[in-house]
Amino acid sequence: MNPLVLNLLVWLLELMALAVLAYLAYFFLSLPLRRRERARLFLDLIELGLRDGRSVEQTVCALGATGDRALGSRFHRFATHLASGLTLAQALERVPGLLPPPVAGMLRAGHEGGDLPGVLAVCRRRLQDHVDAVAAAHHYFMLFALVVSPAWIATFAALFVIVMPKFLAIAADMGTTPALLIALTSHSKILVVAQTALLLGLYGVILAYVGGPRLAGWISRIWPGLPDRVAWLFPWKRLRLQRDFSSVLAMLLDAGLPEARALDLAGESTANAVMRGRAVGAVTDLERGAGLPSALRRLDASGQFRWRLENAMQGPARFRAALDGWHEVLSARAWQLEQTAAQLATTGLVLVNGLFVGVLALGVFGMLLSMIEGGFLW
Repeated sequence: MNPLVLNLLVWLLELMALAVLAYLAYFFLSLPLRRRERARLFLDLIELGLRDGRSVEQTVCALGATGDRALGSRFHRFATHLASGLTLAQALERVPGLLPPPVAGMLRAGHEGGDLPGVLAVCRRRLQDHVDAVAAAHHYFMLFALVVSPAWIATFAALFVIVMPKFLAIAADMGTTPALLIALTSHSKILVVAQTALLLGLYGVILAYVGGPRLAGWISRIWPGLPDRVAWLFPWKRLRLQRDFSSVLAMLLDAGLPEARALDLAGESTANAVMRGRAVGAVTDLERGAGLPSALRRLDASGQFRWRLENAMQGPARFRAALDGWHEVLSARAWQLEQTAAQLATTGLVLVNGLFVGVLALGVFGMLLSMIEGGFLW
């Protein structure tokens, strides 16, 4: 075969491989955004139906009857379950991938409380948590993990396997002893292993981001409640859970539900085992005779939720109107903490890799200076 044709075929194969890898990266990294867009579309359809005076069941069944593929297979399965006579809560349980678990929990709570229009606003706020600034930091974090860090590890390993032994041999011939370079070479395996472990940790973060609720569900089958407990450790996630719980609880109390049932539904709406457990503890306190503000001490260590709820109970305003300001504060604090964490993580990764590069450069140039000095003395 003509060498020119062979080189062209190889080039085309490499280009196709790069295109496939780029598409796979786009497909998987855009999964969280597509999940959010599907949830927003579902909420828009529900809201339009409510404005026209139709129930959720009527709206979903009518849209499912059209057979529109743009709605997705999960939506049509959900419509089939509703048409068979299942309730909204039962149908959502049969199609767990239709909506993010917190959004599905909020819809179930709003449906039972009789205030679906009110809970739709809470669901939309839940879907808007990742603002553009934080998303940009996440994307930079992924670019660093997928491109920069692997390339640096490969370069670092190649230097110590191929280049550095030759440098040391030359230095030995000239009678110089580059102590820093010798130390780096002798500990090169430890350095490569440390960088690889850091890279694997970054891949774990990306996997959790891409996998979303489905991955969390798989992990929960092996270690029940582990993803929820890990999520509770992050302060911005904890603040958003408190905000979502408080928003749903205020809506249910305004709808006239008993306090115990409202607490139980609000805890379920967060789809977090830690928050559900604390809500169950609050219900237990209610059954023992404690007031609602006292029972809520389990859900907010700062005590702000408690005294705000006490003020709401003493005034003429509805719970949701009285707590809206606090919900905005929680959203702002969560945004600030998440943005700070994302920026610190990306900056830390740059500094760590820069430290590796700086130490390596210092060792190489120190050896070159020793060789130059030895040459002049010779």
